[in-house]
Amino acid sequence: MKKIIVASIAAMAVSGALMAGINPATCAGCHGAHFEKHALGVSHIVADMTHKEIEKALIGYKDGTYKKPVPAMAGVMKGQVARYSDAELKALAQKIGK
Repeated sequence: MKKIIVASIAAMAVSGALMAGINPATCAGCHGAHFEKHALGVSHIVADMTHKEIEKALIGYKDGTYKKPVPAMAGVMKGQVARYSDAELKALAQKIGK
């Protein structure tokens, strides 16, 4: 029983850390407070994307496989997401996608 409680507490701590890892407000400068803007006039509107699409984009920017809608934007976004783990990026996608 003690092991189950310790494991549950550890899982909650990790989950909380992942959710706290990226503050969506840091994206607002380019994407808008509600992700309603075309960043720098060319990006997709994130508010219209699904969780899965956002996850694919964020992880793809990080590993260099996603270059839509404008390849030059990939370099900008890579710099923004490179410091985060894939798990943190997935958690962010779940927060902001539809």
